[in-house]
Amino acid sequence: MNKSGDKHKFLGGWRGLRELLPNNSGAFSQVFASLKNRNFRLYFGGQCVSLVGTWMQQIAMSWLVFRLTGSVFLLATVTFMAQIPVLVVTPYMSVFVDRFNRRALLVVTQSLSMVQALLMALLTLTGWLEVWHIMVLSLLIGLINALDNPTRQSFYPSLVPAEKLGNAIALNSAVINGSRLIGPAVGGVLIGLLGEGICFLLNGVSYIAVIIALLMMRIKPNRETVVKQRVWEDMRDGFLYVAHDMPIRSLLLLMSAISFFGLPLMTFIPAYVKTILGGESEMLGLLLSCVGVGSFIAALYLAARKSVLGLGKVVMLSGALLGIGLVVMSFVTVPWVAAVLCVPVGFTIIAAVASINTLLQTLSWEDKRGRVMGYMAMAFTGMAPVGSMVLGAIEKFAGLQNIILLSGACCFIASLIFEHYRPIVRKYARPVYVEKGIIKEIAEGIGSVEEYKF
Repeated sequence: MNKSGDKHKFLGGWRGLRELLPNNSGAFSQVFASLKNRNFRLYFGGQCVSLVGTWMQQIAMSWLVFRLTGSVFLLATVTFMAQIPVLVVTPYMSVFVDRFNRRALLVVTQSLSMVQALLMALLTLTGWLEVWHIMVLSLLIGLINALDNPTRQSFYPSLVPAEKLGNAIALNSAVINGSRLIGPAVGGVLIGLLGEGICFLLNGVSYIAVIIALLMMRIKPNRETVVKQRVWEDMRDGFLYVAHDMPIRSLLLLMSAISFFGLPLMTFIPAYVKTILGGESEMLGLLLSCVGVGSFIAALYLAARKSVLGLGKVVMLSGALLGIGLVVMSFVTVPWVAAVLCVPVGFTIIAAVASINTLLQTLSWEDKRGRVMGYMAMAFTGMAPVGSMVLGAIEKFAGLQNIILLSGACCFIASLIFEHYRPIVRKYARPVYVEKGIIKEIAEGIGSVEEYKF
């Protein structure tokens, strides 16, 4: 028996496992590395305030629609109206992200979002609100987000150095999901005490924090963008770039599958709470907060990583585990079991989505970044309403539990397909990593070049 060989195999396997884990004693300090940059601190602080209001509005909107209509299909329709513009309009909007000042664009989109929230508050608090008002205002916020999403994602390189980009993306995911711990819980209580209108009002006020933070930033002006083409030609070039780049294309396809089958769960949670668990708005807030706990932990885990190496495997495992979690959830009818299960579901959603985001930012070049992130917004935010509408229509015949079961199975299968093609993705990603200097991180302590993992 070759004990020396067994020892080397064991050590090799352990090193492979460590690639997926924060692997040094400074991992904790690494989590907050991006906060050393003043601009990112301002952005982070503004987001901490604004996103609590955003989650309060989201739970209030879902609960209000289901309370007024009692229809899962109309619940899905409102989500569709809010998110379908991201799928349809984003390719056009993302061209402007690569042409104009991104901070100025964000000030505009945040101001318009504030107006939308205050209009919702006015109509609700005065008792004038009808379902068609919700549809129109949901469409409005969708149009705003079609420009806001790619602008926001492309803005990170202006806030932090390139080596901290992955950390900044993960920390932003942490604040998004940390606010999910607070927003839904507070929103659920406020709905029971004061009604949905107060949630819309507080959300409108919260946008002031982001706008002030953006205006206080000191950002060097980008080099002048020489516009040599028409907008439609820039759209065509962006599409061809995404379509012909194998790693980017593969990541976007997996993101689309997770968004289509995995994210509609968030749309159907009010119906799940009401019809299957027999709960009220407080239980809805609890479940969404449990999703937030898992998401927050995932974001901290990703922030503690020092390299993008190995994120491809994280993406695959997260998607597969999300599928398993949804399958199990489809059989759960006990509230506390559902609450516990929401934690790993939240973890896997963000681990997959934020990892894909980081990889796309890493693999795309600056002059195409806005358009690539536009397609990411389409895949993440835009495919979700389509999935919600399709699954919401099928739910009338198959039942909500069977829809959740189907969604989980499809997420699992999509992740297995991605794993099948991951060696090819790794091959095409490697030259980009070499050109951007990422591969040399391996030689500096993570392993040898031959051990490169995607």
